[in-house]
Amino acid sequence: MVMTVLAAAPNWERLVIWLPGLVVGIGLVGAVLILLGRAFAATVRELGHPKWVYGGLVALVGLVAVLTWLGVSLPRE
Repeated sequence: MVMTVLAAAPNWERLVIWLPGLVVGIGLVGAVLILLGRAFAATVRELGHPKWVYGGLVALVGLVAVLTWLGVSLPRE
């Protein structure tokens, strides 16, 4: 019943119906990212050599950027 009403509704009505779920979903994802970021920051602070972690992150981002620029793609199953 709900799907038939949703399919017959104009675009703005669909947006009004889905917007609360979208806002809650984005909020949940943001909260998880904040918690993971704080945990990562606390872990890096406790390490004896945090420069190694930052260097590894920079190297990983650089490797992904170079492989993307070269057009390398992962194999698909």
